[in-house]
Amino acid sequence: MTEQTIPNTDALTGWRKSSYSGTDNASCLEVLDGYPAGVPVRDSKVPHDPAVVFSAADWSVFVTAIKNGDMPAGTMLTLQ
Repeated sequence: MTEQTIPNTDALTGWRKSSYSGTDNASCLEVLDGYPAGVPVRDSKVPHDPAVVFSAADWSVFVTAIKNGDMPAGTMLTLQ
């Protein structure tokens, strides 16, 4: 996987809270649909920090793992 980041996401509009984020606003991922280079993901609590861009295939694998219970809610992800 080639990791990409978007250093400043201020100019990008259309972010939506991931449906798999917690309901208490403590662990909220935001996803930007329609980005041509992949699927940007950022922490809603720090929207000015960089976003990580996943390939559509990698994002699909991640979402499928969540849906199948292979990655239980509350699992800590570490991006390197």
